[in-house]
Amino acid sequence: MAEEKVIFNISEDKSMEISTGKVAKLANGSCLVRMGDTVLLVAACSGPARPGTDFFPLQVDYREKYSAAGKFPGGYIKREGRPSEKEILTCRVTDRPLRPLFPKGFYDEVQIQALLLSADGKNESDVMCILGASAALTLSDLPFMGPIGALRVGKIDGKLVANPTHDEMKKSSLELIYAGSPDKVIMIEGECDELTEADLEEAMRFANEIVKVQVQAQLDLAAKAGKKKKEPVLHLVPEAIEQALDKYCEGKIEEACLVPGKNDRLAVLDEIFDGAMKELRAQFEDMDADDFKLEMKKGIDALVKKTTRNAILEKQYRPDGRGIEDLRELTSEVNLLPIVHGSGLFTRGETQALVIATLGNEKASQEYDIITGPESGNKRFYLHYNFPNFSVGEVGRIMGPGRREIGHGNLAERSVAKVIPEDFPYVVRCVSEVMSSNGSTSMASVCGATLALMDAGVPIKAPVGGISCGLITGNGKELLLTDIIGAEDHFGDMDFKVCGTREGITGFQLDLKLPGISIDLLCEGMKRNYDSRMKVLDCIEACMTQPREKISPNAPGMAVVKINPDKIGALIGPGGKNIRSITEDTGADIDVEEDGTVKIMAENQEKLEAAKNRVVGCTAEPEIGKIYRGKVVNVRDFGAFVEIIPGCDGLLHISEMANYRVRQVTDICNEGEFVTVKVIDIDQSGKIRLSRKAALEEIGDE
Repeated sequence: MAEEKVIFNISEDKSMEISTGKVAKLANGSCLVRMGDTVLLVAACSGPARPGTDFFPLQVDYREKYSAAGKFPGGYIKREGRPSEKEILTCRVTDRPLRPLFPKGFYDEVQIQALLLSADGKNESDVMCILGASAALTLSDLPFMGPIGALRVGKIDGKLVANPTHDEMKKSSLELIYAGSPDKVIMIEGECDELTEADLEEAMRFANEIVKVQVQAQLDLAAKAGKKKKEPVLHLVPEAIEQALDKYCEGKIEEACLVPGKNDRLAVLDEIFDGAMKELRAQFEDMDADDFKLEMKKGIDALVKKTTRNAILEKQYRPDGRGIEDLRELTSEVNLLPIVHGSGLFTRGETQALVIATLGNEKASQEYDIITGPESGNKRFYLHYNFPNFSVGEVGRIMGPGRREIGHGNLAERSVAKVIPEDFPYVVRCVSEVMSSNGSTSMASVCGATLALMDAGVPIKAPVGGISCGLITGNGKELLLTDIIGAEDHFGDMDFKVCGTREGITGFQLDLKLPGISIDLLCEGMKRNYDSRMKVLDCIEACMTQPREKISPNAPGMAVVKINPDKIGALIGPGGKNIRSITEDTGADIDVEEDGTVKIMAENQEKLEAAKNRVVGCTAEPEIGKIYRGKVVNVRDFGAFVEIIPGCDGLLHISEMANYRVRQVTDICNEGEFVTVKVIDIDQSGKIRLSRKAALEEIGDE
């Protein structure tokens, strides 16, 4: 097959290219996506469904190689290892808009692999991965109901920009990752500097127009080089089992679906399932036992989903008895733990997150490499999210954080980071431990983090709250649900999370099970989330209206000293002698920046002051009229040389030693002793004249 390509503009000065037929020809579908000099290969492959599978096993894997940027991996092992956090987040943001675009009952294994082949340091590749995955699936013989478009939108000086470069993003007040089909949004994710709902709507409508161009380009490419779609094998519940379950569960299932408590509801549904298994087995005795159990499980899940959705949509009955726009009961607490720097417990119904804040110095910052960007850096605020098995009342493998934990933590982190002052000297880590889960634990983590930060004394600009809005559709109706629980998320069509302050939005994320909804409907959901967010913030502020005035006494003390950059060498000393002496004597950690900013951190105030005085002493410059306590370093007949600050001495002439005639210098001071002196003059050459007589007249006897 010959190479085919399409080139299209996404703005006046930016274009993209999608090509196929040159590499990865054995995949079901593959393409190269290029923007600037950043190039990404995306390939899609499939295999038959595994026996016993009852879900769509879509797997997205995105990898960045240092070779793409002309670099070597750091460390001893010169080979890329496990995926980075950025790679995992790219996998998730690619998976979410693709998953709803496969037919119901399609359980074939589908793998999408994306490789970064060239990175120009300017253009980010994550939205290229989404676009490339859509193009590869559109070109393939798989039953993909696309294509979709995807782009990043920034807002710079009030102007919306499509796929801004890294340098442009530094000036942007918005980061919106948008994926959708023409006039339908499927996925959004991002952060902004307290922008309004109207600002976000404007950005989505801007993105939609570019999506139309991207979709048409993929259709044009598929017309030239696409494969014929094969007829999918759909693993649907046999009609006979559906009918038997409908009859058995009549009069039982709706009541069970509306039991308020999560565990109580699941227990009743389990009883119904066990009863159906026993009652209906005889009707299907020719079916293999494992196959029968699998189809029954799929059938009962479908029936519970249908019943729950109908009850909400037609009767506006929610499983926990709330009204459509009602929030669950909210509570906020702080200062729960004795040793930690800050703690917050946020509870919303059966969802509860305990968040702990820890303050540290620059050594605690998180280093990261950006292969697709121009530079590396240090993250000074990060939030880690943990979801233990007990939070859902289950047992299971106990492992490290998975992709879900990383994704939820990242959303909460980005939403809260917007209110931490850039000049705050501490590095801050929040850890969210989910205590119990029944919907929107990531939003509970945002609220808990706000409480923990205020409890620790971090001077955040404003409290941040988060809430989720759901959606049920059917029979030509669309019904938005405020504050969805786990069952409404599982059986519903949407999970739309929005975080922010009273002034505006700081973070957002949309998950859909539908192949898209209108921007108008999503904007209605934003308005619903705004009203709910105000109530959440009321709850947070009822507990704490603002951060504590002082940093937690359990946190290490910190001071920031500004010195002349020319004095950095004097502070460090030959071979690091001076700064090493200070840290060893006081136990303090000292970070020196190129602009002369010195950050000092110590375990208590006494050690902090000692270290601060030593730093100031090493770097201070003598001032006329200032009094010093100096060390006599040399005695002469005409006077003594006194070191008033490290490395800087002046002449204390014998005539300035006392308010009477001094016969010899040693009557007043000897080498190695300390004397109090006042600087009375500094000449143009920098020579310093000192006076003990003037100092004593000002402060009294030594």
